[in-house]
Amino acid sequence: IALQHVSMFFRSEPKWEVVEPLKDIGWRIRKKYFLMKVKNQPKERLMLSWADLGPDKYLSDKDLQYAVKLLSSCSARPKDPFLKKYCNPKKIQGLELQQIKTYGRQILEVLKFLHEKGFPYGHLHSANVVLDGDTCKLLDLENSLLGLPSFYRSYFSQFRKINTLEGIDVHCFGHLLYEMTYGRPPDTIPVDSFPPAPSVSVVSVLESILTCEAMKNGMPTVSRLLQMPLFSDVLLTNSEKPQFKIPTKLKEALKMSKECIEKRLTEEQKLIHQHRRLTRAQSHHGSEEEKKKRKILARKIGSEWHCLYEWESFPSFRREQD
Repeated sequence: IALQHVSMFFRSEPKWEVVEPLKDIGWRIRKKYFLMKVKNQPKERLMLSWADLGPDKYLSDKDLQYAVKLLSSCSARPKDPFLKKYCNPKKIQGLELQQIKTYGRQILEVLKFLHEKGFPYGHLHSANVVLDGDTCKLLDLENSLLGLPSFYRSYFSQFRKINTLEGIDVHCFGHLLYEMTYGRPPDTIPVDSFPPAPSVSVVSVLESILTCEAMKNGMPTVSRLLQMPLFSDVLLTNSEKPQFKIPTKLKEALKMSKECIEKRLTEEQKLIHQHRRLTRAQSHHGSEEEKKKRKILARKIGSEWHCLYEWESFPSFRREQD
């Protein structure tokens, strides 16, 4: 269906031509990729992504088009599908400590920049980070504009303290830092204990984000993470900030969109919390211990009613008592 839509759209475009559909590069079932070319530049190839709008799409079509135009593109050569690249790797190995420090600092600086600009993200994970030399770049900044769900939504939607897009970015950074450290994602969230790491400072950051205590009591902000020993002494060689000017009207639209996204998340978390309470209550009442208690109570009540019935059956005794 996506191929039909794309082909029909570009049929009337004299400049562009659809070369072929690409394999499933990303993890989303409903997001498709196509190889495109400019007709007057036949050797140049571009990649087009096509995705249905998600439940968190609150921008108007006009604001959406304007916001997407602010985003830049990058050059890459995607080859293998998502599952082939990331499923069941033969060798699991984390990054070296200096790489963890440098890449982590760079990613946090990007998140801080986006937060200061009021641009919602919420889609940080390892497949959305590319390396250009020794510089990290984040992909899929448009996902929040399109209203698409986050890769880690099933995790952070369970914790009511993670109720802002800034908090979501911190939580996602915790997942990413775990992968950079150990070469694989965590088995469960929250994480009870961490394997040996290249430095105690790495575990300290992970504990501040991914433990049960952190998710109940609150996680650090991006600014606070930048001040922690793991990242505070990292010197960034490329300190040039990108040009990213958002018009005032679009800023207001992005702010309203962000508030709507956070409101829907809060409502979803409330429903999950209510469902958990109901499930625990049903499980408690259905346990063998509770069944035994109810049987004993039923016998006791039955015995009391039986005694009362026998007492009512002797009117002479009742008259004497009267």
